[in-house]
Amino acid sequence: MSRTARTPAFDPSRLIIKPLAERKHDISIDQQLPLGELPPPLPSPASETVATLGARLAAAKSRGAAALLLAGGHVIRAQVARQIIDLMERGLITHIGLNGAGPIHDYELARIGATCESVARYIRSGEFGLWRETGEMNDIVREGVAEGLGLGESLGRHILASDYPHKDLSILAAGARLGVPITVHIGIGYDILHEHPNFDAAAFGTGSYRDFLTVCATVDQLEGGVFLCMGSAVMGPEVYLKALSMARNVAHQEGRRIAQFTTAAFDLIPIEGSWQAEAPKSNPQYYYRPWKTILVRTVADGGESFYVCGDHRQTVPYLRHHALVAEGETPAAVAGPTDLAQR
Repeated sequence: MSRTARTPAFDPSRLIIKPLAERKHDISIDQQLPLGELPPPLPSPASETVATLGARLAAAKSRGAAALLLAGGHVIRAQVARQIIDLMERGLITHIGLNGAGPIHDYELARIGATCESVARYIRSGEFGLWRETGEMNDIVREGVAEGLGLGESLGRHILASDYPHKDLSILAAGARLGVPITVHIGIGYDILHEHPNFDAAAFGTGSYRDFLTVCATVDQLEGGVFLCMGSAVMGPEVYLKALSMARNVAHQEGRRIAQFTTAAFDLIPIEGSWQAEAPKSNPQYYYRPWKTILVRTVADGGESFYVCGDHRQTVPYLRHHALVAEGETPAAVAGPTDLAQR
């Protein structure tokens, strides 16, 4: 092979990009859970665990410590934006980090009031992910990064300044409005934005790296605080792990410790046996990162960890409810006929 030979590359300019109006959506803004409504009660022990975590958020706020939430796209799809934004407004969540899918759902819900397409349907025709209005997020990011912003702030500022009909339910816009960092942590090739001809890999890499350094700054303030990982088996644990190592490196030089804090993983996967010790390598769940990273290894120096198995549409409203109770409020929220399947 010649030294000048190059590996073959697909030409994305050949793609047909269709308008979002032609896509059938699986999720509508009408499914957003009202702020004053609680789903059916959580089973035990999840109910007690979520109550404890709500109190820990309130305690972190009183100390001025960080309350970091790293989440997967399913948390946005669960339609609990009102609850999360309210936690941000009250200072009970001080930073939210999302994977690459999260902002796509947030943006589409704000702009057209719907999101989520059938992969099974659209992958057969080669239409999956190739929608014009969604692809415009690439231009927004490129412009924001050129101005020195990260991914989350680029998108959040744009949504906040837009006339999108549902921007009040955008977590990214709320972050821009409140000054709460909303960061985005990508892997190139993971998200539908990367299919589009206008995807700028350099801009996304730069913006996501800026967002990672923002997470590092938040983790540096984690002593006495709370780290929550919701519905993220890889991004959340891995970004947190590296950020914690960097923050502890500097803290050790300055004679500080980052050890006394609370961590929790929220997911749908049942953990067999005690999650307070690592699973043996003979157990396939040894490779489940939230368990060994969030629940065991990073709290070995004095922190405390919790695991919550449950639907985000159920756990998030109760987390908010208990945080407000811990602050001395009596939330006017009652159990309602919430359909947990609407996500």
